[in-house]
Amino acid sequence: MTKHQAGPRTGPGAPPAQWHARPVARRKSAYPYALYLPAAVVYLVIFLVPTAMAFYFALTRWTLFDSTFVGLQNFRDFLAEQNLRIGFQNTIVYAVVTSGLKVVLGLLLGVLLTSRLRLRGFLRSVVFFPVLVSTVAVGITFSALLRPDTGLVNKALALVGVDGPDWLGDTDSALLSVAMVDVWKGVGLATVIYIAGIMSILRDYYQAVSVDGGTAWHRFRHVTLPLSWPATYSVIILSFIGGLRSFDLIWTMTRGGPGFTSDTIASIIYKQYQAGFFGLSTAGNVLLFLMVTAIVVPLNYVLGKRQVAA
Repeated sequence: MTKHQAGPRTGPGAPPAQWHARPVARRKSAYPYALYLPAAVVYLVIFLVPTAMAFYFALTRWTLFDSTFVGLQNFRDFLAEQNLRIGFQNTIVYAVVTSGLKVVLGLLLGVLLTSRLRLRGFLRSVVFFPVLVSTVAVGITFSALLRPDTGLVNKALALVGVDGPDWLGDTDSALLSVAMVDVWKGVGLATVIYIAGIMSILRDYYQAVSVDGGTAWHRFRHVTLPLSWPATYSVIILSFIGGLRSFDLIWTMTRGGPGFTSDTIASIIYKQYQAGFFGLSTAGNVLLFLMVTAIVVPLNYVLGKRQVAA
């Protein structure tokens, strides 16, 4: 063995091996956990503690000053709510429609805004701008635009000879009208996610398709679409969760009407709060949380397996 290949010192005068090993091991184990601590405290205070309190208060009839334990009675009463079936159906339809359109439009806009388009930086800002606007402000604005007699939408349709419907007052169009506004407001975020996903794809793949004589459709079909799957996965999960929990836009534009035809589970819960049934509405929130979890966790698992396979 040469001088440079000499092993560690051994014998009576050699330092113990743990003198070198222990500090290194200690640094590797303690340093990451120290970084986790602030996030863990914030997560505990902001999420876990309120969640545990919500589960407890869902089992009581409570006010600001006292509470009475009633067990599962609040859950039974909420599940017996006459509009719950309509609310559940509307919630699923709303989530599917909004998330599906955000995926499709976000992907198309992402492809467009990563192409060699003039003013693409400006157009990216225009597409993302609605995300920054208050949801309540958007709801109030579109409520005025969609009025059957004075709204600009129906006035524009009248110029081309089309008699526009009562978008928010018709039982067949109220929920879908709100869903379209939701898509307009949220597609910018989906587009930004897709832009990031598409720009991360290596140019070599596109060049290979071009060398083989592929067209723009082949580049989209065989490169962009499969390799942007991580972005699609993120958009589906985020949009679907948002759709299941959506409340503010629906409440601002229709109040769940006409009648109960655009009610969602979140708007039903809020009506219980308005009526002063705090324990009942808290139980509804717990059920909504469990419903979102029961839907999103399997969906996340299925999409995650698809992502690994891709």
